[in-house]
Amino acid sequence: MLTALFDFFLDGGHFLSSNARVETLGLSESSPRSESRLKSLFWPEIENGSDVDYLGAQGYWVCTLVAVVSFVFLIVAGKPITGVAILLFYYLGGVCVRERSRYGAAVVFAMYLLDTLLSPGVIRVLFAALLLSNLRATWIASAWKPGSEESFLPPRLNESWTDKFRDILPGWLWPKTRIFYYVFSAAFLLLAIFGVVMMLLGKVSG
Repeated sequence: MLTALFDFFLDGGHFLSSNARVETLGLSESSPRSESRLKSLFWPEIENGSDVDYLGAQGYWVCTLVAVVSFVFLIVAGKPITGVAILLFYYLGGVCVRERSRYGAAVVFAMYLLDTLLSPGVIRVLFAALLLSNLRATWIASAWKPGSEESFLPPRLNESWTDKFRDILPGWLWPKTRIFYYVFSAAFLLLAIFGVVMMLLGKVSG
């Protein structure tokens, strides 16, 4: 849906679906979890900072995967402007998610949910559920008192390239891109909503 909307506003032409087949996320866990894998992915217990950090990393990988796969498909389809816009929205949204931004978690989930409702698919539903888990974790953590035992976050790793990409890069990018992303993502979401309304009106009138 997102790519179709931006085709309508920017590129025009036929929409090529970017719903790739993905079997596993290959997520790295920073601490052992006693829950079942499915429960830890889609409705985990959120009791401390380690749980929040785990879900933040999980949401970051989901957003990065969506951003890269969408970008590649759109470049192949000859829609570079749309591809760059979606790459920026989802990857920087993943940075927001990793840095425990309530706004970032909410706007990424809202956009992906809108996309999923209009272009449903198994993988889309699974990713939407993962982003909902992260949104839930971020909001629960926001109610914890600073300095309390549950609010303590585990140290971020800096050993392998995946550690640097998952734990270090988001913290470096977030202060530099935060204001830009607030403005860009709000405009992006409003444009998407407007596009949905126009598409629905076109179907009704047609």
